[in-house]
This record gives sequence, C-alpha cells and structure tokens, in this order.
Amino acid sequence: MSGVCTGFRLLALFLGVCVAVASMPGAAAAGEGEMLRIIAFGAHPDDCEIKVGGVAAKWAALGHKVKFVSVTNGDIGHYGMAGGPLAQRRAAEVKAAARILGIETQVLDHHDGELMPTLEIREELIRLTREWDADIVITHRPNDYHPDHRYTSILVQDGAYMVTVPFMCPDTPRLEKNPVYLYMWDHFQKPYPFQPDIVVGIDDVIEKKLDALSVITSQFAEWLPWHAGMLDRVPKDPVQAKQWIKESFRLRVMGPVKLYQDELAKWYGADSAKSIKYAEAFEMCEYGRQPSERELRELFPFFPEKK
Repeated sequence: MSGVCTGFRLLALFLGVCVAVASMPGAAAAGEGEMLRIIAFGAHPDDCEIKVGGVAAKWAALGHKVKFVSVTNGDIGHYGMAGGPLAQRRAAEVKAAARILGIETQVLDHHDGELMPTLEIREELIRLTREWDADIVITHRPNDYHPDHRYTSILVQDGAYMVTVPFMCPDTPRLEKNPVYLYMWDHFQKPYPFQPDIVVGIDDVIEKKLDALSVITSQFAEWLPWHAGMLDRVPKDPVQAKQWIKESFRLRVMGPVKLYQDELAKWYGADSAKSIKYAEAFEMCEYGRQPSERELRELFPFFPEKK
C-alpha cells in the first residue's frame, strides 16, 4: 500500500509541476502571426451569436478560424411552430448569420429543453473540440435561468481536462495542450456574479454583428417578443422588423461598456476606453489552461500594445 501512496504523491508532484509550467508567462501561447482556432458552445441557435458575435467577426477578419456550435436544435423555442420545421428554420438562420460573420456553425440534433449532462453528449463535445483543434473554448456560465444553458456549461466544463486524455474518446486524437476556457457575459448574481476578465471593444464590427442577429427572426422578431408580451411592437414589414432587431440589440451591446469601464481601461488604456461604445466580455474558467496576460493579448489580438 505504501508503494501505491508514494506513486500518488509522485503523480501529484508531477501534475503540480505541469500546472506551474502551463501558468508561466507565455507558456503554450499562440505565436505571433499564428492562426487561432476558437470554438463556442451555446445551448441554442442564437446564444453564441448574441454573446460572441462581435469578437468572432474580429477574429475572422484577421484570418483566424471560429466555429459556433448549438448543442440543441431549438425545436420548441416558438409560440406557433415546433419540431422539425422549427429546427430547420433555426439552423438556416444561424447559417445565414455565420456567413455574415465569416465563421462556421453547426447545430447538434438534441431537443430544445431536454438537454441533460450525459456521458454521450460530453464525448460528442470533446470530439468536436479536438476536431477543431481549439485554442479557446467559450460557453455559458453554469448558473443561468435556462437548464439547457446550465447543462451546456457543465458538459463543456466536464470535457475541459478530458480533451487531453488519450484514452478518452480514443477514436479522436487528443489535444496536446489544454485550451483556454471562457464564459460568456451574463447578468446572474448567485452564487456569484460574472467577473469580467477580458472585455473587447467591438465598435468596428458592431454593424456586422447586428446584421447577423437581424436574420435570426424566429427568435428576435417572433418568439422572444411574444414571450415578453410585446409582439405588437415588432413591425410587420420584414425589412423594418430586421431594423427593429438591430436597434434593440444595439442597446444591449452597450451594457458591458457601462459596467466595465475599469476593465476596458486595463486592456485599451483609459483614454481609448472612453471612446468605446460597444463591447463583449468574458470570464476565465478555472478549468483548462490558465494563461498569462501576455498570452491573453496574443489570443485576443485586438488590444493596443501595453506601455
């Protein structure tokens, strides 16, 4: 038994050394000019577009590869249609949004409202992360109003270490380095509020993001206004409805700027931060690789050089 205990102590020591090395400044950072690969997992066909669309467009404009994955097909998110026809419509909408953003998208065939954190789906997300060879993985925080959001977060987090384990899903080659895992911005306060580790100004791509959101009409011109009791405010003309969607979201994308001026100043400098109108914010997950500030600046190559 003492030999077994010694073995565990040696393993713990080895893992501690690995964690320390991975946390060193610049360890496993993307090299200058190297193509980054980012994958974002949302629960429904619209979640990633809302929370990550601006930064995705910025990465894509620089030649980096971004993929949005909807873990459910969204087949009950409407007041007048459901099932296959709604799932097909929602998939078509996010494909149109992806073309505008310059990214890839995929909708998995799991029913809306019925997602559970099963081993089968965890393995599915592990394979997708490995196949994308992700440097960054983005998802919901685990505390959220919607069970599909919560369970998507758990499924992604449960794979955060396993993506590097050779005999987990051995049919798909493991990742040699653990990605950086990030949470999307939200308003939920319990058990703890969102912590804005990274805040990115998106003024230069705000119209592209709003254009992408405007084609997801089943949600933003129909389902969500109906659910909020304000469907009568949405214009009946399709062109005007799209403009209504854009202006509604324009106000929402101002939220992180109003809340996180200090964090914007950290990344952009105080003077530049004051001129930013629109932003997206992300929180570091404690799972996955823990990057230095220098590596974060390489993974988010949008910030001015630190003086």
